[in-house]
Amino acid sequence: MKKLLLAYFLSFFVLQIAIGQTQVIAHRGFWKTEGSAENSITALVKADSIGCYGSEFDVWLTKDEELIVNHDPAIYGRFIQQTSARKLTRAKLSNRERVPTLEQYLLAGKDVKTRLILELKPLNSPERETLAVKKIIDMVKSMGLEKRMEYISFSLHATKEFIRLAPQATPVYYLNGDLSPKELKEIGCTGPDYHLSVFKKNPKWLTECHELGLKINVWTVNKANDMTWFIEHKVDFITTNEPLVLQEVLK
Repeated sequence: MKKLLLAYFLSFFVLQIAIGQTQVIAHRGFWKTEGSAENSITALVKADSIGCYGSEFDVWLTKDEELIVNHDPAIYGRFIQQTSARKLTRAKLSNRERVPTLEQYLLAGKDVKTRLILELKPLNSPERETLAVKKIIDMVKSMGLEKRMEYISFSLHATKEFIRLAPQATPVYYLNGDLSPKELKEIGCTGPDYHLSVFKKNPKWLTECHELGLKINVWTVNKANDMTWFIEHKVDFITTNEPLVLQEVLK
């Protein structure tokens, strides 16, 4: 009986440590590995294969109101918001995969366990951002992925729309770095997802976030000494191009 109780308390203690530990998010997936590419489906699968908490990816709305996954505003000189999805998805990534639609990406996401960290890029009007948010949320719901999604954006309008339209308790973070923790709390944000330089300039914001019950994500942290600094300051998530390095630092 004593051994069973000891085992129970040890397992509980280990679980509490795991819950409080900084988590790893692969920036644009795990692409710095053979056969992968930024924002590719392979990068998503590889992020899952090494046990990342989440895999971040970028989404745009095309001229014909389709959602595709890509970081830059243009693909081989074609501006995404001014071009049809049919033309854009003919393009190939560096690993020879085609540029994926959001539907293709999410279908692949159903077969992995890592959380899906969707960044909606700022679009050329608030109306198009609202349309994109609605289409994203509807697609996610139709695929049964609502509990696996987190949303981020540099656009304050898009951030507020995700907060308004996504299921209650869905994590939504703001990227731009210009709002204080108190301001984020007031609009209903889960917390800041700011560049490391923002937190280095405003270290008190880390403490304020914890006091307000906000979660903290920081990007894009690729150097081990920066990773250590943020781990010591108890951030919840670190987004990185070097997930294996961060995993090693966390050991």
